Amino acid sequence: MKPSSIKVFATSAFVALVFLPAFSQAQLRRIQVTAENLAPTNSVSFAPLRVGFNNGSYDSFNIGQTATAPIISIAEGGSGSDWFPAFAAADPNATLGTVVPNPPGPLLPSGMASALFDIDTDINPFFTFGSMVVPSNDYFIGNDDPQEYQLFDVAGNLILNEINVLANEIWDNGSEAFDPANAAFLVGGTNALRTPQNGVVNFDFAELAGFNGLTTGAGYVFNSQLTANTPVYRIRFTVVAIPEPGTAALVGVGMLGMVLRRRRRA
Repeated sequence: MKPSSIKVFATSAFVALVFLPAFSQAQLRRIQVTAENLAPTNSVSFAPLRVGFNNGSYDSFNIGQTATAPIISIAEGGSGSDWFPAFAAADPNATLGTVVPNPPGPLLPSGMASALFDIDTDINPFFTFGSMVVPSNDYFIGNDDPQEYQLFDVAGNLILNEINVLANEIWDNGSEAFDPANAAFLVGGTNALRTPQNGVVNFDFAELAGFNGLTTGAGYVFNSQLTANTPVYRIRFTVVAIPEPGTAALVGVGMLGMVLRRRRRA
């Protein structure tokens, strides 16, 4: 069960006490997801990270196969506009969301972004992610196997603290041909234009060097500098304490007492 957001106001403290939700703290975990761009200065950036805590059943792409609309929306535009609906349809109880940098935009080299998610570990023990690599036409990072990353054991304990991605784990979606004029995150590039490649999903980072010397939307001149074992991305998971239901109830009792005392003084 997902926690309800409870706001206890002075004039409605009693109502808040009556309708406090019941849930098992052993099954519910609040997780902070932190994304870090580890790529060298002036190298690749990343679209906001799209994530899904899930039951391990949704598989949005497979190596060696033709990409379909869900992963194309990640790889070619970074939006996940088809990825999220497909994910939700396949796994209705999944917790889906985005880790957005502050200010919003691409996650630049050395940049970090974080977000909080409340997870029912009984039904969503696995983690799936996707993010477009920019500049590119259709490069991305993500997990092919939907059960590759199990975050929680059967007792709801966090058993995975971080995911590290190397340059040789960057995917070429195989759906759009290489063309700087149509690439995202380049000055003068028009991401809405595309030339179909009619290929398959495979690993490739070397082609990114084809953008070397071009100016990015963030103003830096791109220089890939990537080798196979260059770290490019890290996702960290941290458990954050959730207020106990009793604590919220005590807050409500205290506020109700304040209301009564104020009325008596009036």
